[in-house]
Amino acid sequence: MDTVDLFLHPVRVRIVHAMYDGSARTTSELCALLPDVSQATVYRHVGLLVGGGVLAIEGEERVRGAVERRYVLRRGKTVIDAETTASMSTEDYRRSFAVSVATLQAEFNAYLDREGADPVRDLVAIRQHALWLSRDELVALIDDVRDVLLARVGNEPSPERVRHLLGLTLFPGETPLPQTPDA
Repeated sequence: MDTVDLFLHPVRVRIVHAMYDGSARTTSELCALLPDVSQATVYRHVGLLVGGGVLAIEGEERVRGAVERRYVLRRGKTVIDAETTASMSTEDYRRSFAVSVATLQAEFNAYLDREGADPVRDLVAIRQHALWLSRDELVALIDDVRDVLLARVGNEPSPERVRHLLGLTLFPGETPLPQTPDA
């Protein structure tokens, strides 16, 4: 399964989200973090992520006669590079967007279903904006957002930090202007 196909399922993306803090976790621990997903489904998708090289087995131990594995995320395997996105078809983009929205909805519902969830206290933000941008302004916006995110993406988990999910989709809301040859 190639990298794009591997991430075209909301459960696999949610497993990656749950593993992103660098912790080694068992499948049982992942099931506890994804209580709305059946145990069989979590096990199946963990197996696919291991097979795809996204999760690595850190260790094994016998627990009541069964082998329990601890998995770690191989962060470098979670990146879909520019070469890969350039070769994606329109249908690949449709599927990627659908998975992104489904994943975000599942994560948001899981948050709201937690005891003590308080969107106001937790500063939940749901925003959409229409922006009119030239190609140069669009590139500058993308660079600015990348800089803001990169300044924080390396934050390690700590007692005063809570994992937040940020979904970002940017696309033309109308037919874009033709490209100039030097753009």
